Amino acid sequence: MNAPVVKAENLSRHYSVRGGLFSGSRILRAVSDTSFELQPGKTLAVVGESGCGKSTLARLITMIEEPTSGSFTIGGVEASPANRKQLRTDVQIVFQNPYGSLNPRQRIGAVLTEPLKINRPDITAGERTRRAREMLALVGLRPEHYDRYPHMFSGGQRQRIAVARALMLEPKLLVLDEPVSALDLSIQSQILNLLVDLQERLGLAYLFISHDLSVVKHMADDIIVMYLGRPVEMGSKDAIFAHPRHPYTKALLSATPVADPQGKRNRIKLEGELPSPLDLPTGCAFAPRCWKAQERCRAERPELGAVTHGAACFFPE
Repeated sequence: MNAPVVKAENLSRHYSVRGGLFSGSRILRAVSDTSFELQPGKTLAVVGESGCGKSTLARLITMIEEPTSGSFTIGGVEASPANRKQLRTDVQIVFQNPYGSLNPRQRIGAVLTEPLKINRPDITAGERTRRAREMLALVGLRPEHYDRYPHMFSGGQRQRIAVARALMLEPKLLVLDEPVSALDLSIQSQILNLLVDLQERLGLAYLFISHDLSVVKHMADDIIVMYLGRPVEMGSKDAIFAHPRHPYTKALLSATPVADPQGKRNRIKLEGELPSPLDLPTGCAFAPRCWKAQERCRAERPELGAVTHGAACFFPE
């Protein structure tokens, strides 16, 4: 069996938040005790409501931020400060907004060759240009696009350019942070199909951050469901969509639109208040909104457990 591209163990990221004039600092637990493995050529999707810690996890894996505790490896090499420069070429990120992720003052050729200038100074200018033109063709753009500026492209074309830039350093892992949520539906399918094709050609691993479960169903091999910074369910895509075990996962899936206008879905409407991430309850964080919660849920925090399809719930489905 191949070694995992990423292996994370108890990864956490906490922030100190200043209080008011007469109160001290408080701790915001954006990500807590998150462990997972991602194999070459596979896609691991991270899903959940806004504020659940998806994008914070993406920033940790891309080494934009350092974890408060826990550790992770990329290609078997620990992502420590000493190894960070070495590993930066192995993991790249594609951001959500294709309009804000490209420098409007740079031509596309400069956008693509810049990563090689910084990280591979031994490569000649002619070789950088050749590789950039080949990458444009790989993502479905034409040779004349090399000398154009970002404002001359549509949103879908800009996202293709962002993908091309991320691939210039031949990474092992792409972190895709909501890569199609800012695009029209017709363009979304084109970008998703491009990502699938690139994964098959290049053997890439994807960490796919999304709140759109219909997109996740198309892309993912495995899924982590997060709630207020913690994984509450983890398993294969088929297992989670067919038999969700955690009540929160079941509620998320019930809210997913269906294409059949005659189809009926039993929508689960969550009641109760969402706990503040600055003041999480003692037991299960989902207990205030859970229709299955009992006294044990309010007193103890359930653990996910090291199983194939795990759920952090005392009374799973």
